[in-house]
Amino acid sequence: MKRLLLLCTVVLIAASTLFAQSAPPQQGPPPPPKSPTVKEAGIVGGAAITIDYCSPRVRGREGKIFTKDGLISHNPHYPVWRAGANDATKLTVDADVKIGDLLVPKGVYTLFVDISDPAKWVLVVSKKTGEWGLAYDAASDLGRVPMKTSATPALVEELKYTLADLGGGKGTLTLAWENVTATVPVAAK
Repeated sequence: MKRLLLLCTVVLIAASTLFAQSAPPQQGPPPPPKSPTVKEAGIVGGAAITIDYCSPRVRGREGKIFTKDGLISHNPHYPVWRAGANDATKLTVDADVKIGDLLVPKGVYTLFVDISDPAKWVLVVSKKTGEWGLAYDAASDLGRVPMKTSATPALVEELKYTLADLGGGKGTLTLAWENVTATVPVAAK
């Protein structure tokens, strides 16, 4: 009986030691995402506008994002870019607005940007929503609007959308990343 008790004790100690060694080490909180989710919201002429997007970082790739052989050129729908990272960039408007000359009825849309001409970007407003950012389908376009592009005064590390109310029912939607700023007028309808 003593031998059986001793044998059980040895097996229990051995099993506990093996289990303790195979358990994963305790780790701290997970690292922040490489392209965190961001919400930009504003009101232009009484119309509430929201842009939900994932904000990629340049992370040492300056001058290698928008070039013909750059990061975005590897996307399957290039030169149409998902205008963010991960999930599709979502535009929500609670009233009819005009983006450039395009009438955008109250609703939810997906934003893309056609960057085929580096000096003349085009904002693409798609009626298709809820997809992964690379699922561009031209047949779902509500419309396209030319954007005014310019060089940034300094590196923009984190992709950033900005909505600005300029008064009188007018405003702007701006996207800035790396070394490019692209702006389009927005107006309450």
